[in-house]
Amino acid sequence: MFSNRKIVLVIVLLVTVSIAAYVLLVVIPSQIAEKSYNGAKQIGHDIREAFRVTPEITVNKTIILQQQTPILELATLTQKFQHQYEWTNTTLKSTKKIKITGTFDAKAGFDLNKKFSIRIEENKAYVTLPRPQLLSIESLNDVKFEDENGYWNWINENDRSAAMNAFTRDARDYASQADFVQQAQRTMEQKLKEILTLHGKEVVFEYAETIRVEPR
Repeated sequence: MFSNRKIVLVIVLLVTVSIAAYVLLVVIPSQIAEKSYNGAKQIGHDIREAFRVTPEITVNKTIILQQQTPILELATLTQKFQHQYEWTNTTLKSTKKIKITGTFDAKAGFDLNKKFSIRIEENKAYVTLPRPQLLSIESLNDVKFEDENGYWNWINENDRSAAMNAFTRDARDYASQADFVQQAQRTMEQKLKEILTLHGKEVVFEYAETIRVEPR
């Protein structure tokens, strides 16, 4: 039979094991989870400070922050460029021309109607973004026209309007094929890496084509 002293030691041992198990199985995981969730919230705060948007952030398949998008588009690059275009029209072998030059302001970035999210798994952050795109181009106030009338095919106001529309379309085509969109992507990735690296995360970028934010 056990002596009273042995019984006390067994009880103490059982209590110690129970406390250790509670700490290992409940307290420590809870503290780790709380730290992870607080870290995710801080990441959301830092991204909101940088871009004025908050991505959806998940930790261990639990959504910590919902996506918040007060603006519909996020321009990470604004680029001015000079453009030149020649509009022509020929009637009865008589050609009239309008040469147009001017400066455009192009904005490239992200359509935030589509999903922007960060999935955190241990020390990795998987960032999902919509594909970057040309958001807009705007003609500045330095447009110049050089007119050249045909022998009997003269330039009128309708021609000038048609030429200006063609000039703008051609400028958009140029901006779409230039490096503006790629620069916008690099800028976004660099800034997000800076933020997430400060939180000890290795960053993996994933680009989605059609995932859209559901209206609330």
